[in-house]
Amino acid sequence: MRHGAASVPPIQTSDLTIEYPPHGASPAFVAVHGFTLRIEPGEVVGLLGESGSGKSTVARVLSGDAFVSDVTGIRPQITGGDATVLGFGLRRISKRKLARLTFGVGLLAQDAADTLPSTMTVAEIVAEPVLERDRRYNRRALGAQVATMIDAVRLPLTVLGQYPYELSSGQRQRVALARALVFGPALLIADEPTAGVDVLVRDAVIDLISELQQERSFSALVISHDLAVLQRVANRIGVMHQGVLVGLGTIDDVFRDPWHPYVRGLAAALQHPASAATDTAAATASDDETDAAAAS
Repeated sequence: MRHGAASVPPIQTSDLTIEYPPHGASPAFVAVHGFTLRIEPGEVVGLLGESGSGKSTVARVLSGDAFVSDVTGIRPQITGGDATVLGFGLRRISKRKLARLTFGVGLLAQDAADTLPSTMTVAEIVAEPVLERDRRYNRRALGAQVATMIDAVRLPLTVLGQYPYELSSGQRQRVALARALVFGPALLIADEPTAGVDVLVRDAVIDLISELQQERSFSALVISHDLAVLQRVANRIGVMHQGVLVGLGTIDDVFRDPWHPYVRGLAAALQHPASAATDTAAATASDDETDAAAAS
């Protein structure tokens, strides 16, 4: 089932706008506006932004997860521009094409490690995405595939019979990563892959993603609020602020000559860590004033 590197740009968006429809007393909300990004085969791009910047919405849409039934009924919708993932156009994508798309995209969701099914063993958890895609998949081959993946994420095979509550947070994160990669996707979308773990575990997890990407040649979009995480894994980064991509390039390029106030605040924080909060707050305030002036 392994796909390896994509032969087409795994992600290509142009002026993409994503909106949450009105629900209850809440009006419609534009979460992402004018988002343009192209990821090349085998490339790792990091998406940096604070909470509420729209980066997780991007992950949900580009992974196809936004088009799957949601118990809340509140799903983001593409309302402008275009998005193509592994050659599949996402606007009005059919169920059949969505099913084919999911064969090539592994999603490591933001809370993946904390939402592993508590009544399933690690072996069952890691095997589940394969069986969701192909119920007739050979069980013996799948067992070997799962064991190989557990070994690849640097866990002992003894965990296969264990349950999530018996594992540490770092081990659960590795299980979640194994689950996202077990079917050999051409593209990994990892949303806050180091959330909820300490610094030592954080570095180990992100380095593991980097090692697996080099070994398996998949493309990746890694999303984080932590620049230190993206510095360890990404070829390029994009910076999101209030639903807009306000910086894109290598880390050096983005912060050497930033044009947006928010990115300027981040750049200043890198040079003078003690003033990080002040600089970023000032940049955000400047942004808010600009938005208010434009609206008046």
